[in-house]
Amino acid sequence: MPEVIFNGPAGRLEGRYHPSKTKNAPIGIVLHPHPQFGGTMNNPIVYQLYYMFVERGFSVLRFNFRGVGRSQGIYHGQDELSDAASALDWAQSINPDARGCWVAGVSFGAWIGMQLLMRRPEVEGFISVAPPAGKFDFTFLAPCPSSGLIVHGDVDRVAQMKDVQALVDKLKTQKGIVIDQDVIPGANHFFDGKTEELLDSCKGYLDRRLKGASAA
Repeated sequence: MPEVIFNGPAGRLEGRYHPSKTKNAPIGIVLHPHPQFGGTMNNPIVYQLYYMFVERGFSVLRFNFRGVGRSQGIYHGQDELSDAASALDWAQSINPDARGCWVAGVSFGAWIGMQLLMRRPEVEGFISVAPPAGKFDFTFLAPCPSSGLIVHGDVDRVAQMKDVQALVDKLKTQKGIVIDQDVIPGANHFFDGKTEELLDSCKGYLDRRLKGASAA
């Protein structure tokens, strides 16, 4: 798990990168929760999602947004999208033959990740964990360009059930994509005591998508 430093728009960004042994492997980018509420690339769920992609042969990058850990800059709220774009640029620069990309994000990272897929057509799938639909504006998903999974808990007080459900219902009306939704019973925003169920959901979804792609 090499430590990497790459250039972002506000200075150097710190990350962890695991290269695939396969030359044309897809890229996975994992985005962490809110920087002002303790979110880092070492968040346990981010860490587990990172290894989920590693175990499936992806070249995977997780990194700290500006102002977190050794990443330079200060929190902005919107410009973290530029950090994520720089991370994808860096990963693509060392994986020029990569066949597509997936983005996974947790909470704030899910919001940034879904903005990233709007701007980058090479993102073919996403996993959004507890997207805070009542706290941040998701209306930019018009339309959402990629199929993906939205997974959340039914006792989450940050990404509340009604708000996430409204987002899912809106996305499901769009043609050409398939939005899977998984509600983890009894899970709060941090999936305390429910991490295993969360990861089973994410792994199962990714495996189904990868199997479908290989059969196509």
